[in-house]
Amino acid sequence: MRKLMLYSVAGVAAVSVMSGAFLKKYAPLGSSPNQRQRDRFAGLDNYREGKFANADEAETEIHMSEGLSMLKDSLFAGDVQRHPIGELPVAEIDWELIKSEQDSVTWFGHSSVLLSLDGHKLFIDPMLGDRASPLSFAGSLRYSKGWLEVAGRLPAIDAVLLTHDHYDHLDYESIRALKDKVGHFYVPLGVGAHLLRWGVEAQRITELNWWDEVQLHGLTLALTPSKHFSGRGLFNRNSTLWGGWAVIGDRIRFYTSGDGGYGSHFKEIGEKYGPFDIALMEGGQYDTRWETSHMAPEQSVQAALDIRGDKMMLVHWAAFTLAFHSWTDPIERASKEAVRQGVELVTPQVGETLPLEKLATYTSAHWWER
Repeated sequence: MRKLMLYSVAGVAAVSVMSGAFLKKYAPLGSSPNQRQRDRFAGLDNYREGKFANADEAETEIHMSEGLSMLKDSLFAGDVQRHPIGELPVAEIDWELIKSEQDSVTWFGHSSVLLSLDGHKLFIDPMLGDRASPLSFAGSLRYSKGWLEVAGRLPAIDAVLLTHDHYDHLDYESIRALKDKVGHFYVPLGVGAHLLRWGVEAQRITELNWWDEVQLHGLTLALTPSKHFSGRGLFNRNSTLWGGWAVIGDRIRFYTSGDGGYGSHFKEIGEKYGPFDIALMEGGQYDTRWETSHMAPEQSVQAALDIRGDKMMLVHWAAFTLAFHSWTDPIERASKEAVRQGVELVTPQVGETLPLEKLATYTSAHWWER
């Protein structure tokens, strides 16, 4: 039983009963790299036997016994508060600041952020949809709704950066809503196949392998390694690559980890591209049964130290319930570990914009306690 259960037991179960013919026509599932693309990947160090692989060959599969225990946990959650009680408190969007040329980060929940750097707008993992699922009626429902409306009000986006193709990071509805105002899409190897199916022209897509760099209006964009996996359907696991991003500007060095387990690659990234002014670290939706592909909050704090991050922001939480811990457990544990390790943790509300030049004086508030 594969770890796709994590991204929605109900959604994947529903997909599994669909006919093969229907799946081929169902656009939200995306596509897979064709034979010509797969031939191009052959020979890469991280591509083995027709699939991408982690550098340390970490096992990310879920075995039958673990899958059954996950199913049990999903049905009998006990007293764990896996969703917010009532409406999630979100910040009022500061459109004037978002549209300005001031360096800033705007968090839309989970791992979706709009980065303004050196006058350019980069949208990372723009997941604004209501469900982390290929289906509109099944799968994890977002804590706060209406975020797709944001797409129409955003300024022109110089680039979208994707970390991998899972539904909670690459969303069909969001790409369709944003694609006409995006200059270019930078994605891990193979992920371009999804965008092509959804109407993005090939000339606006650049695929990168780990450690590849490109220049965008003076910014350096580098795809960095992570320890994870990929796939949107039943038969295309690891057909596309995954990773994180380092974005180097004139004054600010920014990092986002993407999804992945803890490993030695963080120190390598810190040595090559650090120190970073701000590091967005994945640290939600964890479980001992998939510790090779997702970090616990304490590991996220250590990873921030490894990559030489001056300030850390926890992501991959506050939007969807994809694991079995309480919805506030990630930030509570990360906050305690950050104090213990002496890491400066910034905790914006969903929808809040952080001016990067004011990070030194930013005061974090425990808004989730409301």
